[in-house]
Amino acid sequence: MKAIILTAGSGKRMRPLTDSTHKTLLEVKGRTVIQWILDALLENGVTDIAIVTGYQAAELKAYLDRTYPGLPIVYVHNERYAQTNNIYSMALALESLAIESDVVLIECDLIFEPAVLKRLLDSRHPNVALVDRYRRGMDGTVVQVSDGIISEVITPEKQNANFSYEDKFKTLNIYRFSKEFCSGTFKKLLTYYAKVINENAYYELVIGIIIYLQHETVYAEVLIGEKWAELDDPNDVNIARFHFDPAIRQEVLDKSFGGLWNYDLLDFCYIRNMYFPTGAILSEIKNNLPSLIQNYGSAQSILDEKLAYYLLCRPKHLLALNGASQAFPWLRTFFAAKRPLIPAPTFGEYARIFPQAACYPDDVGLDMEKIARQARQHDLLVLVNPNNPTGSTLDTAWIYNYAAGNLEKTVIVDESFVEFSGQKSLLPMLEAEPLPNVILVKSLSKALGAPGLRLGYVYTAHPGFGAFARAQVPIWNLNSLAEQFLEIILKHRPVIQASFAHTILDRERFAADLKALPIVRQVHQSGGNFLLVSLRCPRESSGTLAGELLRRHNIHIKDVSDRFRSSGASFRLAVRLPQENAQLVRCLAQLDTTPAPATSASDNRSPELAP
Repeated sequence: MKAIILTAGSGKRMRPLTDSTHKTLLEVKGRTVIQWILDALLENGVTDIAIVTGYQAAELKAYLDRTYPGLPIVYVHNERYAQTNNIYSMALALESLAIESDVVLIECDLIFEPAVLKRLLDSRHPNVALVDRYRRGMDGTVVQVSDGIISEVITPEKQNANFSYEDKFKTLNIYRFSKEFCSGTFKKLLTYYAKVINENAYYELVIGIIIYLQHETVYAEVLIGEKWAELDDPNDVNIARFHFDPAIRQEVLDKSFGGLWNYDLLDFCYIRNMYFPTGAILSEIKNNLPSLIQNYGSAQSILDEKLAYYLLCRPKHLLALNGASQAFPWLRTFFAAKRPLIPAPTFGEYARIFPQAACYPDDVGLDMEKIARQARQHDLLVLVNPNNPTGSTLDTAWIYNYAAGNLEKTVIVDESFVEFSGQKSLLPMLEAEPLPNVILVKSLSKALGAPGLRLGYVYTAHPGFGAFARAQVPIWNLNSLAEQFLEIILKHRPVIQASFAHTILDRERFAADLKALPIVRQVHQSGGNFLLVSLRCPRESSGTLAGELLRRHNIHIKDVSDRFRSSGASFRLAVRLPQENAQLVRCLAQLDTTPAPATSASDNRSPELAP
C-alpha cells in the first residue's frame, strides 16, 4: 500500500498562522498535523509514503528528517504550487511515482485517530472514500450516497444558496484507490484535465466526472464515531484542539462564554427554552435570510413598538435591548452613588456592576420580610425573580406592593425566568399603574430560546434612568434577524405558552430522576428552567466531576459550588429535552454510585451562602 500526502498548498485560509509556517507543522495536542497523519499510517502498517511538497518545502522536509529519521519518504515537488490547485499536485504525483500497489490518498489539512485509517484499509471495496454524516461547521466537498455507493460528488461551487445538506455526507479527503484505477482511468483523466482544461481545480471534480459517467464505482465508508478534524482556517485549529485534548476543554469553555456551535457538546450550562423557536419559525427566518442580511434593521422607536406588540404594553416605558446585558453598564453608571442590596448568590453581573453592594442571603428560599428589613439601610434593591442559580421565587404582588410602599427606594427587578415560575410578570401591573422607582430588566433568551439573537428589554417609568438609557442606544440597536423574530412570534403565542408548560413538566421529571441517584443529596425547588443540585461529595471534587462529564461524555454543566459555603458540591443544570435530561442522569450514575458519609445537619438542608 502506497500513501500519497498532498502538502503543496500555502494554506492561505489558515493565515496568519501560516504566514511563516507550513500548515502541517501547526500543533494539536503536542503533535504537528503531519505527525498525526504519519503516525496513523505507521500504526496501520503503511510505510511506503510519498509527499507532494510546494510551499515551505525545505522547512517541511527538514522537520520530517529530524522527526522520522529512518522513514524513507519520497518527495515530489510542485514548483507551481502558487498558481495551481490540488488537481495539479495529484496529477504530478501519479506521473512521477511508480504505482505498484493500491494508493491511500490523504490531504494534509486533517488530523485523525488511527482507527479512521483502519476503517479505510479494512474496506473490502477496491475504490473507497471515507465520509462522515454532514454536521454544522463542515465545509468543502460533500457527496450523495446511495446503497453504500457515491452517486454524486458536489464541490463547493455547486453548493448554492438553496443547497440542502440534510442528506449529504462530508468527504474526509482520505481515499483508497486500486492500483489499476490510479494507473488507468484516474491518472489519464486527471492529467488531461489539469493540463488542458483547468490546472487550478480540485481533483474531486475528476472523481465526480468518473462517477457521473459510471465508468468506475467509488464506495463510501461511513465513519461511526471515529474522531477526526479538518483544518481549513485558524478557528478549525482551536476546535480540533478542543476535541482532541480533553484536558483543555473546561478551560476553553470557561473562557468562551458561548460559541458552542463549534463543539459537539450536550450543554447543560447555558439556559434556554428547548421547545421554542419551532421548526416553522426557523424555516421562515431561513427563507428570509438573504434579505435580512442585506438590509439594515429599524430605528429604536420601531423596535420598541414591535416588542410592545408581543408584550401587550405601550412602548412609552419600553426599551428593546441587544440582550439584557446591554443595560448593565448603564445601571452601573447611573446608580454609582447608591447603596445597593443584592441577593447572594445571584447572576454574576449584579455583583460586578455593584461592587459596593451588600447582600441578602438566598438560602434556596427567600424570606421577603427579612429582605424588607435589611433593605431599610439601602436605597437600591435588586430582586432577581426567580433567582439564578437557586431558583428561589418571590411573589409578584409582594414585589409591586413593596415598591409602591417605598417610593424613595429604587427597585431593580430581573424577570428573566419568570415564565417557568408559576408567578406572573410584574409588567402588566406596572402598565396598569406605573411606579417611578421600578426598573424591570428582562432577558428574552431564556423564555424564547434564541440567545444568539440577543434580545431583552428594560421597562421603566423611572424618569431619570429611562431618559439616560434611551440616550445610550445607538441608531441601529438590533440586527435584522432579531427584529424579524419579534415580528414572527406574534403569530405563535399559543405555542410559546405551551413551550413553558412542557418545560415545567420536564423540570419536575428531571428533578425526580436526579433525586433517585445515590450521588445526589438534594434537588432544590426551582422556579426557573434549571435545577440547583447538591451532591453527596466534597466541594473540592466538583471540578473533577464536571471535568469527567466533559471528558467522557461531552456534557457541559455549570459548577456553582463556589457560590456557597457548604462543604458539598453543587451543580446548576439547565432543563433540556427529556431524552437529553435522561442521558445526563445516566452519565451522573456512572460517575459515582456510592453515597458519601453522612453530612452535617446544615448540609442536609441546603447549601450555605458564600460570603
